[in-house]
Amino acid sequence: MTPARNLPPRNVRTALAASDERAKSLIALIDDLIAIVNEENAELAKGLPASRLKQVDEKSRLATLFEQSVAEAVARAQSLHVQDRVLREQLMERILKLRGAMDENVMRLRAAIEASNRRIEAIMQAIREQIANVSPYGAAGRRVTSAASYGTNVRA
Repeated sequence: MTPARNLPPRNVRTALAASDERAKSLIALIDDLIAIVNEENAELAKGLPASRLKQVDEKSRLATLFEQSVAEAVARAQSLHVQDRVLREQLMERILKLRGAMDENVMRLRAAIEASNRRIEAIMQAIREQIANVSPYGAAGRRVTSAASYGTNVRA
């Protein structure tokens, strides 16, 4: 018979293994989210309008899954007690990496929105100028008659 090692009870070991598996799946989800956010950031860096990005739906889906995972852990009053130090460090590294990617994403999305607003304002200004140039009304709202010259070029 082998001497008893100082191992936690079987149910505790099972819970810790499940926690490690949750951490691994969370790392995979975070990696997917980082990849899609970085892809979106690259597109935004090219100057594409935010509304034309193909990553929006996938980013939203992954973000929802991430929020659900975190909310479930909070609702169950669970925390990820990751036994494996390397796995715990990987999880923390991914979370920090995701935070950095999301910070960049927010900055780029704000810039894209501002650029879209400037484009809209330029178009509206051009429309206003075009309307003003062809309008029969002046700034006071009165009909403006332009001076017309009717001449004849008749030689007698």
